[in-house]
Amino acid sequence: MATTVWKGFISFGLVSVPVRLFSAARYSHIQFHEVHREGGHRVHQQLVSSQDNKVVERKDLALGYEADDGKMVIVEPSELRELEPPSSTTMEILQFVKLDQVDPIYFETSYFSVPEEAGRRGYALLLETMEQLKIAALAKVTLHRRERAVIIRPYESGLVLHTIYYPNEIHEVPGYGSNNPTNLKKQEIAMAEQFAKELIEPFRPQEFHDEYQARVLELIKSKSSGHAAPKHPKAKRLAPVIDLMTALKKSLAEKGRNTARDSKLRKSRKTA
Repeated sequence: MATTVWKGFISFGLVSVPVRLFSAARYSHIQFHEVHREGGHRVHQQLVSSQDNKVVERKDLALGYEADDGKMVIVEPSELRELEPPSSTTMEILQFVKLDQVDPIYFETSYFSVPEEAGRRGYALLLETMEQLKIAALAKVTLHRRERAVIIRPYESGLVLHTIYYPNEIHEVPGYGSNNPTNLKKQEIAMAEQFAKELIEPFRPQEFHDEYQARVLELIKSKSSGHAAPKHPKAKRLAPVIDLMTALKKSLAEKGRNTARDSKLRKSRKTA
């Protein structure tokens, strides 16, 4: 049975939708265990202190970050939980982009290079052919003792590789796609489309940043200098929205206020 990998909300303005996230694929491979060559019995690893070689119990473990000066900053899991940003429970839709603008280079990707001069013309020929015909190539490659299916495609004067899953690795999740209501009102759809159009912007992935990692680094810096952990606002608790029209109207009004504020800020920066 599929396992939930994340549970929370997708927020669309002030409309919040409770969801569970399941992995659509699973690796299918033969799994080996490390065993003692004599007898074939499985072995177990122990955690040993590097200072006195004593075995450390898992209950006594903490997380440590080695600072530039060699000092080990101890961080507790509870402290990391306090740093979790709103995205830990809510996938807020920040903007919409046109599908033909989405750049797959930001997916799990590997670059190709040509280490030998003798291969450059062949590489260039393959690249030029694929660019002219606007095609991608399917292939197989063995990585980490496992044969993977891959897509090779042109990208900015070079070739890149995306790993893909085999059909038998894609599994069904009960209930997926079967809970779409058919009683949506035309006014609700029209207002949702109006709000979505307000969020359509060019695809600019460089504007996205890992807020959680920034908070963790801030915590480490504070603890390393002997200061208290910085406080961050708690994520808002959401609930499923029942009155869609009211939520959409409020979302449009709030979007209008935010747009006006952002425009004012941009103008003030230009004149500064």
